[in-house]
Amino acid sequence: MKDVYVECPVLGNEAFLLQRTVMADAQELLEVYSDEKAVPFFNSDNCNGDNFFYRTLEQMQAEINFWEASYRSRAFVRWSIFDRSSGRAVGTIEMFCRMADDFFNKTGLLRLDLKSEYEKEDVICSILEPLLEQAPELFGCESVSTKAVKEAAERRKALECLGFKETAEKLKGHDGTAYGDYYMLRCE
Repeated sequence: MKDVYVECPVLGNEAFLLQRTVMADAQELLEVYSDEKAVPFFNSDNCNGDNFFYRTLEQMQAEINFWEASYRSRAFVRWSIFDRSSGRAVGTIEMFCRMADDFFNKTGLLRLDLKSEYEKEDVICSILEPLLEQAPELFGCESVSTKAVKEAAERRKALECLGFKETAEKLKGHDGTAYGDYYMLRCE
């Protein structure tokens, strides 16, 4: 198995490119994280109260510094999503293999943050497919899980199209908080 924390792959297809987030992405990512229509779809479960709504470049840069430190400490990988037609960053994907004493043990926990105009079924499918193909090898996970709140109709349709199933199981946070609205895809 490749070690994603030693050599993080660039992933993608004809429409989107995923590459590890770097500070040079900050200005374009600020457009994503300051998009008030997008923030309600972000997964901030177990993130110590951060809702990922940023108004300044300094806030975005501080978050990217945190993501880089988290990568170095093998906590998670954060990829920037680039729309190949514009060459601009339109979101990020975070992923790590979660080891826990709940239903979500050995699952690749995936967080998808997208600019609101990209919150469409076909777009989400196109963005996720390259990562889902490699997730078991990259993270050693038995499944992939992601959150999709009830209001995220397009995201939910995309997940179902990709083979995810909604689960009533709750993800247990580090402080004992139970989080819902998760979908799971079993890895083959």
